Amino acid sequence: MTVALRPMNLGEILDRTVQLYRSRFLVFLGISAAPTAVVLGTAYGLPYLFARLGSSRGAPWPPWEGILAGLLQVLAVLAAIPVLLGATALAMAAMSHTASRAYLGEKVTFCGAYNAVWRRGWRYAWLLTLQSLILLVAPDAAWFVLLFILAFARALLKRAGMTSAETILAVIFVLVFLALFVWMLSRLSLAFPACVIEKIGAWAALKRSISLSKGTGGFYILAAVLAWMLSIGITLTVMTILALIPGLRGPQHAQSFHLVMGIASRAVGFAVLAFILPIYSIALTLLYYDQRIRLEAYDIEWMMQQAGLVAPPPPEPPPSENAV
Repeated sequence: MTVALRPMNLGEILDRTVQLYRSRFLVFLGISAAPTAVVLGTAYGLPYLFARLGSSRGAPWPPWEGILAGLLQVLAVLAAIPVLLGATALAMAAMSHTASRAYLGEKVTFCGAYNAVWRRGWRYAWLLTLQSLILLVAPDAAWFVLLFILAFARALLKRAGMTSAETILAVIFVLVFLALFVWMLSRLSLAFPACVIEKIGAWAALKRSISLSKGTGGFYILAAVLAWMLSIGITLTVMTILALIPGLRGPQHAQSFHLVMGIASRAVGFAVLAFILPIYSIALTLLYYDQRIRLEAYDIEWMMQQAGLVAPPPPEPPPSENAV
């Protein structure tokens, strides 16, 4: 199937995202459901397990047993982190692969998507780890610097008797921090599509994302706001429906109501996260192609490959176990 690639505006990218999602809804939802189950299962399962262990004793922990229990909790959390990173990274890579194949008019299946990215799973896990470290370390460093500046400025304002300006200064401080975080997040947002589609390493993918994502911050903010609004809308709708069920209303059903609401909130969280993740991945993959078309004339290169005028790039050799 011949596909004509061309630059798209923001509305066309969003419209194309919805089209691709609808055309392969079950594939995307299946890919997204697997890591969502792992993430939410860990997020809810570990606290529940720790609470059950504490309540089963019926008495306060002795000092040495309390320390041991705390160490076991820390070890359990540390052991869960690689599992969460691996499951999330594989799913993000599989969704980028599926979105890319769908955009180019090729067929893809749930098993085919995971098979395509499985051999390079360590690379994608390392990429997600690097992204997380960068987004945690750099904003934290900036936070401490801005906090020092804010404390210094507040001291000067108090000395000058301008206490009313402290609130405005604090708001500006928070907005600057959020702007920095969003800017960094937008610059790294195309790393997964680049890593999957171009089959490059994690560090190269981050550099590639920085070079391709110039001028895309507005798109990323809009996509994040739309995803947040969709999540809130679905959650509020389901909770409102549950609150209107006659059998769960009244003080005599308070315990049943809280139980049903707790179960429903977890189910809604799972459904919302599994539903929204593909939208995010598809939109970023389309944005990746759009930036390549605008900055590198990828549409011309694609047409020449389809016409047989340019040989496609040779397949990458299978990665070694230590390749990232």
